[in-house]
Amino acid sequence: MTSTSEPTTGATALGSANSTVQPSLGELVGSISTDLTRLVRDEMRLAQAEVADKAKKAGVGVGAFGAAGVLALYGIGVLLAAAVLALALVLPGWLAALIVGVVVLLVAGVAALVGKKKVNEAAPPVPTRTVASVKTDVAEIKESIHR
Repeated sequence: MTSTSEPTTGATALGSANSTVQPSLGELVGSISTDLTRLVRDEMRLAQAEVADKAKKAGVGVGAFGAAGVLALYGIGVLLAAAVLALALVLPGWLAALIVGVVVLLVAGVAALVGKKKVNEAAPPVPTRTVASVKTDVAEIKESIHR
């Protein structure tokens, strides 16, 4: 900082003899600019972390949807095999294939519900906590300006 014996803003000798030096308007603007820059950078880092967290959750949900799709394809294959067995040999073998196909489709349904839940947790991909934090910061800045 500046010493009290060396005024930086052309203050009079009377003002420089004061034991407490008031910062100049330029220093205040510089300080506000530095603080605002730091605040914006911190909010950007927070937003980045929040979006990354939501993207990770969405990835898990999409993976569960993929698993549901694969299981549904296996279920369709088993049901087709059941239809073939039912038509070719009217025997209890087709009933067993039908039961297995229904069970696989039920598992696919559960996986689809889990996937939907995970995707809903990640939506919307907007950093809501960061937006709320920025709104709070803006309100505090406005309040301090009006004082």
